[in-house]
Amino acid sequence: MRRQRRSMQLLALILGLSIIAAACGGDDDDDSGSKGEETKTQTGGDLVIGAEQFPDCMDWIASCAGSSWGSWMVSYNTMPNSFDIVKDGDDWVYETSSMMAEDPEITTEGDKQVVTYVIDDKAVWSDKTPITCADYLYTWDQIKNGDDIYDKTGYQDIESVECPDGEDGKTAVTNYSKPYAGWQQLFGGQFGIFPSHLLKGKDRAAIMANGYDFSAGPWKLDGGASGWVKDTSITLVPNENYWGKKPTLDKVTFLLQADTAAEFEAFKAGTVKAIYPQPQLDAVEEISNGIPDTGKSINADHTPNAEALWMNNAKFPFDSKAVRQAFSYSLDRDAIVEALFGGLGVTKAMNSFNQTILGDFGDPDAFAGYTQDLDKVDELMEGDGWAKGSDGIWAKGGKKAEIVFKTTAGNARRERTQELILEQAKDAGFSLKIDNQAAGDLFGDQLPKGDYTLALYAQVLTSLDPSLSSLFVSTNIPTAENEFSGQNWTRTDIPDADEPLLAVDTESDRQDRSDAQAEADKLLAEDATSLPLDPLPNIFLWSTDIVGPEEGEDNPIFGPFHDMNEWALKA
Repeated sequence: MRRQRRSMQLLALILGLSIIAAACGGDDDDDSGSKGEETKTQTGGDLVIGAEQFPDCMDWIASCAGSSWGSWMVSYNTMPNSFDIVKDGDDWVYETSSMMAEDPEITTEGDKQVVTYVIDDKAVWSDKTPITCADYLYTWDQIKNGDDIYDKTGYQDIESVECPDGEDGKTAVTNYSKPYAGWQQLFGGQFGIFPSHLLKGKDRAAIMANGYDFSAGPWKLDGGASGWVKDTSITLVPNENYWGKKPTLDKVTFLLQADTAAEFEAFKAGTVKAIYPQPQLDAVEEISNGIPDTGKSINADHTPNAEALWMNNAKFPFDSKAVRQAFSYSLDRDAIVEALFGGLGVTKAMNSFNQTILGDFGDPDAFAGYTQDLDKVDELMEGDGWAKGSDGIWAKGGKKAEIVFKTTAGNARRERTQELILEQAKDAGFSLKIDNQAAGDLFGDQLPKGDYTLALYAQVLTSLDPSLSSLFVSTNIPTAENEFSGQNWTRTDIPDADEPLLAVDTESDRQDRSDAQAEADKLLAEDATSLPLDPLPNIFLWSTDIVGPEEGEDNPIFGPFHDMNEWALKA
């Protein structure tokens, strides 16, 4: 999956998480296997889990750390958070983490917002150094003022971090220049909090790029950087100085798999005991029929993922609004989705960039008008000065409507999606050329630098706070001048949309925020900045040799490995 962590809001799923649902499609499917049984467990033991992707680096605030898998495997298990995300009935909600002595306090002073954090005395780093205000101050400064930062949303609205008891004190006060509705996602979530005593005044990026030896979670990298063997494995061992529940297992190793087919074979052979697979078509029937001695958790209706066709608005031919609109009318998105997932009851395209876990936030039907209409394609293209050549491809000024189409290499489902899109687009007069890339190259370099025309990938929420500002506000366009920081990889520049997009981040009333998002959704759709395609439900499979209170619960934000410290193996 990839974290194009939709900013504080969103993780880029390169994984394209599985779309397995009950054949009839409806509700979430949770088959918890051994969960809740009275089962004897062994003390210790080593667990091996299949992984579909490794991060490009482990400096979580840098653009190279855009992989969701990096967060699921390492960041969420080693970096401290002010808030956890937990299930409350049918909903997922924020809960103050065990790192805090009390619930953070939020107050409004005039037009400004103040949030006060009080850290518990028991909260320490793995070297026993207390977590203090200095860590909040350092984290904020690095994100707000640093270069090559994955996303500064929210942090750039903080004017200062004060330490009323000194930097070694346990109280941190954050002063915002204006209200920021998503404040709970800061100092945690996708980035975590960084250790000032180890990193201040040093080259953070160099220290963390290839792994690090510190932790304030239940796990740490085995031997520090040596716990990450690139292109092979990532190994975690218990953090003996963690203040909460320490892991029962001796070791967890994430073993990189060549592809989903190899991942399934490794799982069925018992080489790996848990997988978080992509929705490759040849695996769908097998999973639906059931795999012996396997538990499964399937999130079919409340997914944090949204896959789309992302257009580079600054690159020919998508630097023309008319061409973007025409391309959007060239596709029968419902037919594409049904061809991929119809057997699973998923037959309708998404018509919003807001994930289904957000419900009806914004306008879920903003892009519904973009249905296949070849007459409309002709009208728009001809009106923009294009004419079809003898080969049936649009041309203008001696240049053809030739589009390089990228996604992650080796993903059979995405490759099939490309084939379907290529066929439909060709009938409408667009020539698509497939040029798929390694995940690290695509997400770590090419997309931020604008080295693409059309890309297929998914955005994944990294918090429960709804926002699309990081993706579409013009000031978040990465450039050479800002060291290619920012997540507006589509180079969307719609001045009228900036205000409502930013209002979603500042309004305190959820309905007001939803109304602002709906206004922005309408403008994004009119501009055809990019095109929503399908939701990607998550699926987690594990051997019933794994025992634990929540081993079958896939946290939609923190992923399925968030509670591994409570897992054990059958005796």
